Amino acid sequence: MVKNMNITKYGNGIQLYFLLEGRLDTITAPQLEKELNGSLDGIKELVFDLKDLDYLSSAGLRVFLGAQKIMSKQGSMKMMNVNETISEIFEVTGFADILSIEG
Repeated sequence: MVKNMNITKYGNGIQLYFLLEGRLDTITAPQLEKELNGSLDGIKELVFDLKDLDYLSSAGLRVFLGAQKIMSKQGSMKMMNVNETISEIFEVTGFADILSIEG
């Protein structure tokens, strides 16, 4: 069975939070990219809560990198509640050096 990703998005005008659940891969990355593209204008703080993210592929990393590039010009971006599996992917790929990761 293919497990999709659920995206929960909420914000207050200058802060935007994404709670990601499931798999962020070649199938679901475009969905997240689409959500991000229309949402970042005027955002000063972008937060991804990865507590329930089970899998992250290179396509997902590319989406995070794109968001980081945008946010580095207008504010900050951080990853929260990063589990061990995802943390390992960030370490191995060098993304741990690029992204702001909390717990």
